[in-house]
Amino acid sequence: MKKILVILVALLVFDLALLFAGGGGAAGSRAARRRVALVFDVGGRGDKSFNDSAYGGLVRARDELGVDIEYIEPAEGADRESALRIFAARGFDLVVGTGFIFTDDVVTVAQEYPQVRFACIDYALKLDAAGRPLAPPPNVAALKFREEEGSFLVGAVAALVSRTRKVGFVGGMDIPLIRRFEAGYRAGVAHVCPACALLVNYAGVTPVAFKDPGKGKELALAQYRAGADVVFHASGTTGLGVFEAARLTGKLAIGVDSDQEREAPGFVLTSMIKRVDNAVFRSVSDVLAGRFAGGVHSFGLAEQGVGYVYDEHNRALIPAAVRDRVEAIARQIISGAIRVPTEP
Repeated sequence: MKKILVILVALLVFDLALLFAGGGGAAGSRAARRRVALVFDVGGRGDKSFNDSAYGGLVRARDELGVDIEYIEPAEGADRESALRIFAARGFDLVVGTGFIFTDDVVTVAQEYPQVRFACIDYALKLDAAGRPLAPPPNVAALKFREEEGSFLVGAVAALVSRTRKVGFVGGMDIPLIRRFEAGYRAGVAHVCPACALLVNYAGVTPVAFKDPGKGKELALAQYRAGADVVFHASGTTGLGVFEAARLTGKLAIGVDSDQEREAPGFVLTSMIKRVDNAVFRSVSDVLAGRFAGGVHSFGLAEQGVGYVYDEHNRALIPAAVRDRVEAIARQIISGAIRVPTEP
């Protein structure tokens, strides 16, 4: 909380400086610009995955749409709500919470500031007494992804490339969101190789499980030693340990959220891309165009919200026949011919 208070004072001083800078000129131009704020999830900026993808969308909105951007990296859980409230109180045009863990905080602050628009990536829908999903507040865009669809594709890639017919999955926090990754991956493996075995481990049951590279390395090494030759991680910075294990053993890893090839060149088979950047950019675009709408917004293969990497860096690792088959599977998922499960 102390960190948030320091940031708040600095931001307020900055706003006052602009206010009293006089009319016209740069200050006047800035005052007319739209403002967008982002609060990072566990792991923060620089995780080379989920948070960095969200930041990429924010920067793109600044560069292409001309908005002013600001962000905060909360130090503690209690700081999330404070950070959201700081931006809401300052009248930002859009405030983005990055991660399911923001759900309750976004709802609380959005209800206090109904004139401010919010977006929550991976918003966790609540259920009523009858088990029906509750709609988010009208000023909240719940940005959700069909991670299972992209995970299905990388599961197919892993199984088709595997020589041992044994692959692995390392999850971060054991929650429904990450189990969707596992479910899609598991189904993709089984779809192309019913006889293949899947090894599964989770790093923990608290948010710390998303920022423990040591644990990721330990789990991945155990899976490689048990015979897996490809391991897919959905674990934030914990996955950096998975890449280290791949390098040490000479095996392959699959990245998540962003293209993670740079983390272990030559050892990253592909990455399951979750286009958080596109979702953030689209939300900003909607605000500027006056078409922002609260409610649930879902992004899957059809909306180019998820996918997998195939480019000059990993083309040598994925045979053309494998690429063709996976592309055919993607078309079947989009058409509805293949229905991907959301539970393992």
